[in-house]
Amino acid sequence: MMNYMKSEHYRLLHKKGLYVTSAIGLALIIAAAVVLSLSLHFDPNFPYATSRFFYSNVVSGGVLIVIIGLLFNSALTGKDTAVIKQSISFGISRSTIFWSKLILTFIYFLLICVIGLALTIVLGESLLASEEQAVKNFLLASFNMIPIVVGGFFVIHVLRMLKVGDVYVIVMLLFFFLLSGDLVRLLFRSISGMDELYHYAPSTLLNENLMSFLAQEVQFEYRPWITGIVISVIFLLIGARKFAKQTID
Repeated sequence: MMNYMKSEHYRLLHKKGLYVTSAIGLALIIAAAVVLSLSLHFDPNFPYATSRFFYSNVVSGGVLIVIIGLLFNSALTGKDTAVIKQSISFGISRSTIFWSKLILTFIYFLLICVIGLALTIVLGESLLASEEQAVKNFLLASFNMIPIVVGGFFVIHVLRMLKVGDVYVIVMLLFFFLLSGDLVRLLFRSISGMDELYHYAPSTLLNENLMSFLAQEVQFEYRPWITGIVISVIFLLIGARKFAKQTID
């Protein structure tokens, strides 16, 4: 497995898309901070040039973060059918291929997220009006987002490895992150004891996390971790099993 991972790591480092995606993501963070700072410079009464408002854009950006994850994952799961077929012909197990691609792309996605988080805090505290407890609340809110974002990344990996098109992947992500809570509430509203399940839906959790951050009442939540772990385990187990049986054309 280590030899295959080294080979895939070499391929990953030579993917231009990896660097372009990273640069664009970080540039967007810088641009947002600069625009808010300049707005305050030209209008001293501008109310949104604060670190808390700046951080709220990240806390509310779960969908955008996961779409960036899609771009990272696609570096090794895009048009790789011929490469995968060749690897299998050389005796590389499908399990090794599935997990190696996941581990490598996830490590780089996690790295850029950490860099982006640090950059956001540095810009927020240096260019904008700092508010009390803003950094602490931002870190707590970000921590609550981790399992949902990671679960989304794993869902992406499974769908990509099973050759699901990008359009369908994005539709599923939008469902998870924007509509899942409303749908769960609609489906189970008439079933006693099940009508509270929507509180564990990804969209509900992200929205509540944002509202708590804006109200400066954010605290550690266990529900995102339950939801994230359940989604991750189910999709990865099913995905690995299906990929092991999938025909590689």
